[in-house]
Amino acid sequence: WKTKYSKLIFRKSDTIPDELHQIVQESFLTLRKHDCFFQDLVRIKGKDFLTPVSRILIGNPGCTYKYLNTRLFTVPWPTEGYDIKYCSPQIHDACKALIRLNEYLHIEAVKALQGQNFLEAKGIKDTTVIDREQNFATSLMEKESVSKDPSSCSVPEDEYISLENRTSYNVTLLNYMDPLQMLCLKQEPYFGMGNMAVSWHHDENLVERSTVAVYSYSCEGPAMEESNEEKLKGRDPAVWHVGLKVAWDIETPGLAIPLHQGDCYLMLDDLNMTHQHCVLAGFPPRFSSTHRVADCARGTLEYIFGRCELALQNLQTDSDSVALSLKSLETAVVKQVEEIHNEVEFEWLRQFWFQGKRYLKCTDWWLKPMAKLEEFWRKMEIMTRLVLSEVRKEEQIEEQRKETISCIMQILIERQKLRKEWTER
Repeated sequence: WKTKYSKLIFRKSDTIPDELHQIVQESFLTLRKHDCFFQDLVRIKGKDFLTPVSRILIGNPGCTYKYLNTRLFTVPWPTEGYDIKYCSPQIHDACKALIRLNEYLHIEAVKALQGQNFLEAKGIKDTTVIDREQNFATSLMEKESVSKDPSSCSVPEDEYISLENRTSYNVTLLNYMDPLQMLCLKQEPYFGMGNMAVSWHHDENLVERSTVAVYSYSCEGPAMEESNEEKLKGRDPAVWHVGLKVAWDIETPGLAIPLHQGDCYLMLDDLNMTHQHCVLAGFPPRFSSTHRVADCARGTLEYIFGRCELALQNLQTDSDSVALSLKSLETAVVKQVEEIHNEVEFEWLRQFWFQGKRYLKCTDWWLKPMAKLEEFWRKMEIMTRLVLSEVRKEEQIEEQRKETISCIMQILIERQKLRKEWTER
């Protein structure tokens, strides 16, 4: 742990406020009771698989998170300035509890990164990793160092902003799994760690060098806790664990850390890139809340609406009639519009409706923006027809016609192929 996995930070449950445990664990059970956890149909190497783990994404309104060719849309947590109607007051309270957890883990991550930077600056080698008995970051750095005022920090302002950006979680992906309901779980292949709930992987679609924070809640009963006291060689198969390994390396021993009710861990800095992690199943059902800084450069409503507006700038409505025409037939303009057309259809509309109406179990928040996107898409369909109509006109110069056709042909072939693929899915 000290030499190969020092960027994995552990927080034992008794270091976390009791009140936070209570509201977060209640929120998990509420969402489960309302059937808000869903298996995702993901695509790996051209084949579709149902995930053994059921999930729900909660986070900033209009945010999405994409993994294994599947885009998840946030159930928005209560956010000032947004009118979010939840299906029940209990779901509202559950989402609110997860914001509280999100804020707590953000502060913990900043403290842990500052602690690490402090040690690196002092040149301290081979420091004991934060273990189950010790909340190292709190004792090392005064709590006020995470004040919003950068001048109170022991780090330069630009470094403080970097710490904020890499720990300001915009989504949490909640997971639920009952191993006893799974007929067949894969065995961990390299170190004999036993049953895996989630295979070895890197988390996708994250801001570079951002921290991932995980809160774990396994529904252990009294019998479970007794069995944990037995001295077993290797890992106790009844207890859930997080596993870590160095990426593309099975010579370095892997690490498996037991996770009990309310334990947390943080994957700091570049750990998610340099290492892979897996989740090893225990016996009881388990929830987890995995807080991430999703890379939303191309994954927010604001972004895709901006793209649509850019495309529709080329559509002209004659003031004296209802006829529509294109302002420009320049190949670069036409190509950009058709690329945005594909992006709206395959990265947003089909991804949303592919998952069915499952989000309606929590809120109808996404229906209005999706209707607006569909309206934009319909106009882009008209724009494609207008381009093809122009190309067919006899007065078109042959060279210009060829240039327009060659420019959009690949995009139209791709559209045809993807429509067929999505229909099959």
